[in-house]
Amino acid sequence: MRKTTLFALLLAGVVALGCGAGGGDSNGSGSGSGSGSGDSGGDNKPAAQVAKVGQAVRDGKFEFTVQQVKCGVNKVGSGFLEEKAQGQFCLVTVKVKNIGKEAQHFSDSNQKAYGADGAEFSADSGAGISANENAEALFNQINPGNEVTGVIVFDIPKDAKLAKLELHDSAFSGGVTVQVG
Repeated sequence: MRKTTLFALLLAGVVALGCGAGGGDSNGSGSGSGSGSGDSGGDNKPAAQVAKVGQAVRDGKFEFTVQQVKCGVNKVGSGFLEEKAQGQFCLVTVKVKNIGKEAQHFSDSNQKAYGADGAEFSADSGAGISANENAEALFNQINPGNEVTGVIVFDIPKDAKLAKLELHDSAFSGGVTVQVG
């Protein structure tokens, strides 16, 4: 196993434990006092808010703005940190702002992408570390009012096209949809 992949898995595990320990508390109070969209009662329902690239959209304590989506990338990083795609990488540049009153962890592992055929893709954390040259935007605690911008990486088949992203403030949030295709 590559060192970067092992590092990414270990880091993702630590982040997941941290999110799990605080996830119930942030969701319980964050949903009721969040954006006021009226969908606080159904975390199992599809995302109610839909945005396009360049538009801000909120889920829980985070405001997301997808700035760019670039697919067809064969590799990210260089040297020791180079990662090659199984199919093609889709690089999603996203700004994440904490709009809550407490620090909140952001993790790329909570984010999903969907193909035009409905296939669900998870983020490639190892490639994300290489694409960002650090883990600032992928495994970071963001304090209230602060924001980070980084690249979330999805490894999708060469002939696939992304249709939408589903962005979450935590593993247990309802999420928001951003149309990209």
